[in-house]
Amino acid sequence: MPKKGTNISLTSYDDIFSTEESRAEEKMEKVQEIPLSELRPFKNHPFKVLDDEAMQRTVESVARYGVLAPAIARPLPEGGYELIAGHRRHHACELIGNKTMPVIVRNLDDDAATILMVDSNLQRETVLPSERAFAYKMKLGAINHQGRRTDLTSGQVGQKLRSVDVIASEANDSAKQVQRFIRLTELIPELLEMVDTKKIAFNPAVELSYLKPEEQQNLLEAMDYAQATPSLSQAQRLKKLSQEGNCTLEVMEDIMNEEKKSGLDKVTIKQDVLRKYFPRSYTPKQMEDTIIRLLEQWQKKKQRQQSR
Repeated sequence: MPKKGTNISLTSYDDIFSTEESRAEEKMEKVQEIPLSELRPFKNHPFKVLDDEAMQRTVESVARYGVLAPAIARPLPEGGYELIAGHRRHHACELIGNKTMPVIVRNLDDDAATILMVDSNLQRETVLPSERAFAYKMKLGAINHQGRRTDLTSGQVGQKLRSVDVIASEANDSAKQVQRFIRLTELIPELLEMVDTKKIAFNPAVELSYLKPEEQQNLLEAMDYAQATPSLSQAQRLKKLSQEGNCTLEVMEDIMNEEKKSGLDKVTIKQDVLRKYFPRSYTPKQMEDTIIRLLEQWQKKKQRQQSR
């Protein structure tokens, strides 16, 4: 006979008649077919959805096999769902005329959703500098807000890792490089676009990010005037001038025009053009020696004519 006051745990009706398999299934995330019209893009999504060759391959794959990996979304308070991962698959479904797509719905807060969105999209084969820059910045903000920087420790020294170290570790990048990418978010859109299209190299772009927005606008004008983009040394000089308060449009034009002048100091003649005037057996050195000798003869002839 049980003692008075002892708590007796009774097995519920569901536990008696449900199997271990069914209970496990209830805990699993279920894939739902959700109308495309109910799926909204992630707020301030930093990754571009372009109608390029990669998208064409995605469209062909979806048309042939369907969406193999379900998208991930979270329910919105006002109704519908916010896409966290799967923006390209969503667009591909739109292009081929699908009305729904498979989606896993998760209840996530803003910070958790941001981190998942960034991590899933950084797995792409090609990520533009601007996309990586804003993705790192968004994830850094989410980790700091969530307090995740205190969750991990460095096994070597037992110290708490900084948020930027967490991002670097998970992205297989260095903390310094993560910080440099985040600097790119300080560029005006026109300059950032030039980084994406490789008209401005990454290292000079990081230095240019320290210029004030109005100085960056002036730089666009200076680059157009000189028909040149800044080298690393030029970008570093512009940064220093900005810090000193001397980065004027006129100074920028002078600096950018240096690149233009150096280009004018060079004369390049393609080898296939020169080959028309020399035997096939001539080496580049022989062609150069012959050109110099002919130019010397031409110069002497001009001098004789001028002395008459």
